[in-house]
Amino acid sequence: MTDYGLVSIITPAYNSALFIEETIRSIVAQTYTNWELLITDDCSKDNTCDIIERYAQADPRIKLFRQTENAGAGVARNRSIKEAQGRFIAFCDSDDCWKPEKLERQLSFMAATGTEICYSSYMKFDEKGKILGVVVARKAVDYRDIVHNDWMGFLTCIYDTQRIGKVYLPSLRRRQDWAWKILLMQKCPKAQAMIDVLAYYRIRQGSLSNKKLKLVRYNVAVYRQVLRYNPIHAWLMFLFVFFPNYLLKEWRQKIINI
Repeated sequence: MTDYGLVSIITPAYNSALFIEETIRSIVAQTYTNWELLITDDCSKDNTCDIIERYAQADPRIKLFRQTENAGAGVARNRSIKEAQGRFIAFCDSDDCWKPEKLERQLSFMAATGTEICYSSYMKFDEKGKILGVVVARKAVDYRDIVHNDWMGFLTCIYDTQRIGKVYLPSLRRRQDWAWKILLMQKCPKAQAMIDVLAYYRIRQGSLSNKKLKLVRYNVAVYRQVLRYNPIHAWLMFLFVFFPNYLLKEWRQKIINI
């Protein structure tokens, strides 16, 4: 197997005891073995840290960091990014999973194409493991595309810090993952996709990401706080650019999953 360099996998955790073991196992099962898993716990109140520590004791590639106060997933991810030693940075949340070949396939693709940012298609599944459908990745995304809508699955993203540098998430409580992609794409002309399904995104009942209407103000906040649009510009972008693209994306997904 070709060694492309160390991959730092960024995982925030908060009250993740139900699913984080499955997440860790999916990373330990990677066919590409030169990785480190950096988990930052955001003051969990359950036994999340006990589970992580058990795996960290068995595998030195797994490292646990603890926040002193709950500050959200973005801050937790930034702590792990700060500690990251890898050439490549990838993301996997504490309730998501990867296919065993994910890293190996993406790194090979990046080496062959010269792309600095790679993402892929992924499956959606529920808390019981039932498959809900596939999200097929767009072939490529540029800066204009990502400003218009979030076209890249965060759990599939991997980028080359040797060519781009480390990119930290902005200080937003929600939608900081989309905002991060905007900042990332400011440093790279194009991200390229693998159409292969390489990851599983868990839809959790009651999760904020599953309450689309409540995300409206957070989407507008990205335009206001990250791109510095005035309030009128931000709302116009959301209503006449982001929202139509969101509907198009949802329609495309439904057609694919018929």
